[in-house]
Amino acid sequence: MSAPLANVPSSTSPHGPQWQRSSRSTGMNNCVEAARLADGLLAVRDSKNVTRPALLFAADTWTCFLSAVRDEALGAGS
Repeated sequence: MSAPLANVPSSTSPHGPQWQRSSRSTGMNNCVEAARLADGLLAVRDSKNVTRPALLFAADTWTCFLSAVRDEALGAGS
């Protein structure tokens, strides 16, 4: 049995959510993947362990989080 390729995104599966990685990902499985679900939620998972449950976010919650990251409002001790 050959080892799975580390740089093949798991979004190649034709079933279930279509997972996407950041365009800044190096393909080394060291990032998160996101998928839009039919019910409007956003699922986020660790690309190193795709068998673990994904975190689910409402679209507006995820947008708020991304805005805070861009604005560097999530600094340590803030």
